[in-house]
Amino acid sequence: MSALAFVSGSFVREHLRTPVTMVMLAAIPVFFVLIFASVLGQFAGALGGTLAGGAASAISAGWAAAFLCGSLAFFQVSSSRGADRRLASAGMGAGRVALARITAAVALGVAVSATAYLTLWARSGIAHPAHAAAAILAFAFIYIGIGALIGAFVSGALEGSLLVVLVFSVDVFSGPAMTSTGGLLAYGPTRDAAKLLIAAGTGQGSPGGEWAAVTATVAAALAAAFGAFWLAARSRT
Repeated sequence: MSALAFVSGSFVREHLRTPVTMVMLAAIPVFFVLIFASVLGQFAGALGGTLAGGAASAISAGWAAAFLCGSLAFFQVSSSRGADRRLASAGMGAGRVALARITAAVALGVAVSATAYLTLWARSGIAHPAHAAAAILAFAFIYIGIGALIGAFVSGALEGSLLVVLVFSVDVFSGPAMTSTGGLLAYGPTRDAAKLLIAAGTGQGSPGGEWAAVTATVAAALAAAFGAFWLAARSRT
């Protein structure tokens, strides 16, 4: 096994060995798909939006992946600066440490997305399974970038976690079909992924332009995450 693979695996085990994290990984997707979806639909109705039923359940699976991955990525950066710098100084280098970190984050994102996907499938079925899986993964990867960026620039655990929640909350209410005008903002980081996930959950077609936009957003988010991990691991000398 290469050193990079070993370190990436140790980063994943670092998260999974905590019982609270394991409970969150199992419980939060269930909570979002089974409970948050109905609450989201009620909020949308009160705001004049049309999000409800299968569309609300589908997008809630994406929000579950986003929330968990954003939180995990934030704590990966904020709580591991010292250890990552020691690894980099010991000869691994900031670039390889960042690559190991983002590999671990992506692996955790895949696991979280799989849990959210299976919960959605068990709850209401999925009209376009492959499209839904890709869209949920997009939510996860985009929030890996958001969480890592916040962790790179906000050192306090409380302040950073609250900022992750703030960005997440604004993004939720900026989503498509949330208000009579389509959302609180013209564009949020997951807006195109949300459109694709709603379409996949309700059996509608997915325009190619939205897939291209999601691909570009995911690539930018993962590049930003790599930069954040590199910045956190870089020596201050």
